Amino acid sequence: MEQSKIRNIAIIAHVDHGKTTLVDELFKFGGMFRDNQKVAERLMDSNELERERGITITAKNGSFHYKDYRINIIDTPGHADFGGQVERVLKMADGALLLVDAQEGPMPQTFFVLKKALALALPIIVVINKIDKPAARPHWAVDQVFDLFVRLNAPDHILDFPVVYASGRDGYAIDNLDDEHKDLSPLCEHIIKRIPAPSGSGDDPLQVLVNSIDYSPYLGRLGIGKITGGHLNINKDIVVVMRDGSIKPARITKVFRFEINQKVAVDTACCGDIVAISGMDEVTVGCTYTDPLNVRPLPPMEIDPPTISMSFIPNDSPFAGREGQFVTSRHLADRLAKEIMADVALQVTPLGESMGFQVAGRGELHLSILIEKMRREGYEFQVTRPQVIFQEKNGKKLEPFEELTIDVDENYVGVVMEKLGQRKARIQTMDTGNGMARLIYFVPTRGLLGYRSEFLTDTRGMGVMNYVFHSYDDYVGEIRYRTRGAMVCMQTCKTVAYALFNLQDRGRLFLDPGVDVYEGQIVGEHCREGDLIVNPAKSKKLTNMRASGSDEAVILTPVQNMSLEDCIAYINEDELVEVTPANIRLRKRHLRKWGNG
Repeated sequence: MEQSKIRNIAIIAHVDHGKTTLVDELFKFGGMFRDNQKVAERLMDSNELERERGITITAKNGSFHYKDYRINIIDTPGHADFGGQVERVLKMADGALLLVDAQEGPMPQTFFVLKKALALALPIIVVINKIDKPAARPHWAVDQVFDLFVRLNAPDHILDFPVVYASGRDGYAIDNLDDEHKDLSPLCEHIIKRIPAPSGSGDDPLQVLVNSIDYSPYLGRLGIGKITGGHLNINKDIVVVMRDGSIKPARITKVFRFEINQKVAVDTACCGDIVAISGMDEVTVGCTYTDPLNVRPLPPMEIDPPTISMSFIPNDSPFAGREGQFVTSRHLADRLAKEIMADVALQVTPLGESMGFQVAGRGELHLSILIEKMRREGYEFQVTRPQVIFQEKNGKKLEPFEELTIDVDENYVGVVMEKLGQRKARIQTMDTGNGMARLIYFVPTRGLLGYRSEFLTDTRGMGVMNYVFHSYDDYVGEIRYRTRGAMVCMQTCKTVAYALFNLQDRGRLFLDPGVDVYEGQIVGEHCREGDLIVNPAKSKKLTNMRASGSDEAVILTPVQNMSLEDCIAYINEDELVEVTPANIRLRKRHLRKWGNG
């Protein structure tokens, strides 16, 4: 296909503003499916975790045809914790669609992704999505978007952005709110007219910057990037310039283009195409495929530094090795090495011989997704409480701060403000209307650790919180997280209903009857400060005496089901989360003789 007929666009937005749904509808509109073909919802969210959580975790590539144009789409994550992926894949785009919810308007992650797009001087098409919502306010959303562009110092030519109103769910786009709802052709027309064709020339030496990594069980590692110069042919000898500047020879064995969300093998690809290339297993994000006779490496992208770290250590509990397939420090090292080759926002540092690794990322969600992926792959290990990464400047200790946006019913504003005050948050603005309030805070990253579950409890699950990294600022002092102790098991045993029945008045329980536990494992939360040593296997003593009336029935209060994120947020410095394919357990770091006090 002619280079002038190619359009490369990235879809950027706050999480849950409808990127992936709109992409599905563009594929359908482009005639990429048969009329009778069954198509799964959120086609681009291909892995299990993405479908479970309803969010995009890794950037995806796809394409569709409109008239005689091929439009390559890059679907980006909306959550700031995966901003490292947004930064790198935007390098492949020649323009961007900025999706904004017609009811919510711009949100913290909208600010984040737009900032990244403007830094690359990408032309922007604003799509006000979900105009079919009963409470939609599209004109207000446009005004808010314009204010956001001004706030980010967008140049005048970008401030004159086109606006399209759309419903990704219903598959239509319109230029004016009074227009008839037909299809997505107005949006496609704007893409063709407003987004330039890829730059570069097929006559130049080969240049492909690897922006993401994929893996094939048959071909090994695949480097994904845009051809910015020259062209690609299979069986062609090239060189790969690594991130450290070293040059390694390679041979292209396969070239793939993206059709819908699938890879299609081709013999050749032209300048401007987004392709996946096989032929070198050592390729990483930031490498450049180039011509051996005219080596021209492209500068690797700059990535924002991580703000949160955790320790991943081998499991040493009494149940170690029962449930996992990969349990050693070497297994952890190999898996983490594989992860950092694809995720440049992740940093891994060894802690010492067989002691584990310090893993640093962009946020709690970023690290918890990695832990969950490893758990499902058969890994068994332990993690510590997240720690923020401090900096020092001019002799002053600095810590990361987030801009936190909260939308909540006015009835819950008081409890939210009280809790955030305890976590050293500083309120910036507060707007109320229609019984709802929007609070914007400047809060230390430490203050948000473990707050999400507490926030949902305080607001009866009706509140919405979003945050994005703001800057480093002065250290604000100690923040107290958990005021209550833990119920710690005194022996290795199996939990018994009678024992749990007698313990539930002492706090909240995390485990049901019939669960194997070990000495030092946490079975619940004490209602007071300080840990409580308990025996969850204590059974009722049997006698030949019958009580007058009936014996007391054992009625258990439903236990507190703790997710992985809940467990990570709950633990103190002297506690660990044991992660296995079958279970997530809370334990004390030091498994001393709890039975002896």
